[in-house]
Amino acid sequence: MQITPRRLALGMSLWAPNLWSGIRIRRFADDWTSATVELHVNLITRNYVKTAFGGSMSAMTDPYFFMLVMHQLGRDYVVWDTRGEIEFVKPGRGVLTARFTVPREKAEELRERARGGAKVLAWFETEITDAAGDVVARVRREVYVREKRRVTQATTR
Repeated sequence: MQITPRRLALGMSLWAPNLWSGIRIRRFADDWTSATVELHVNLITRNYVKTAFGGSMSAMTDPYFFMLVMHQLGRDYVVWDTRGEIEFVKPGRGVLTARFTVPREKAEELRERARGGAKVLAWFETEITDAAGDVVARVRREVYVREKRRVTQATTR
């Protein structure tokens, strides 16, 4: 069975770490250029002062840039999420949303830079907003890309 954006969003929403953390994947674009993720701040996902726990906000932004890059580049590339930074701007309450975008042009640039096995590191940015559209946090995630080494008959002898 081929993974589709719709199946991946459903599967990621039902995956235990997301399900129990109040994280819901609303959608992956059909062309894998964007994703929308929500965090429902509740008894489990809030901190001591009843606002969004920073770890929950980190978890809601963890894999999505690397997944968008990975699906655009395909199986010939190794893609990992390597590092993340969060700047907390204001307390988060209610439903928080993060939108992730990796334009086709950016994915193609990464493909070209990683050709031949070169290690490429690229930063991506998004904001976490509340229901009123106010910025709760600014997030940066670093993605690692490298073209996989091809095994040929000459190298296997």
